[in-house]
Amino acid sequence: MGNVIVKSQIELVQQKLATSIQSMNGFLNNTKIADLQKEQEWSIENYQSLLSNVRRMAVFCEEGLEACQIISVTEPFRKAAAERALYRIYHQCVEEFFTPKTDLWYEDSRSAYTGRNSIKYRFTPPASFEGLVTSLESDFQTMREELQYYETDYLTKIKQSQ
Repeated sequence: MGNVIVKSQIELVQQKLATSIQSMNGFLNNTKIADLQKEQEWSIENYQSLLSNVRRMAVFCEEGLEACQIISVTEPFRKAAAERALYRIYHQCVEEFFTPKTDLWYEDSRSAYTGRNSIKYRFTPPASFEGLVTSLESDFQTMREELQYYETDYLTKIKQSQ
């Protein structure tokens, strides 16, 4: 990929991550398990897992954002470092959003073709959490579409160069 394409991907991802981090941190800073329990009857373990997933995604996204910020201001533009960062962002942020570690939600891939939200839940989530995920989904879908190259092609390119 050319420098211009990779640089534009870094800029797009940087903007999407910044917006997503702001939403996730806003949710985490203003939500307690007691608040979630008022919305939906669930086990305490499910609430803990749910908040843990959001914290984990926020940390991965903050690391990715920091990498994008450093790469975007470094002159000359370092394409190899940018591609490495985008590869990590795809696998740690985007994939974590669509298939979280605890499996409290999952992606219904058929929904992507119908224009509906693709995130489905194993249990009915609290409305505030569902609202957060719904607000994040379009940014993560955009990043996924932009960075799918890094799922396999980038790794193949790296292995061939060794």
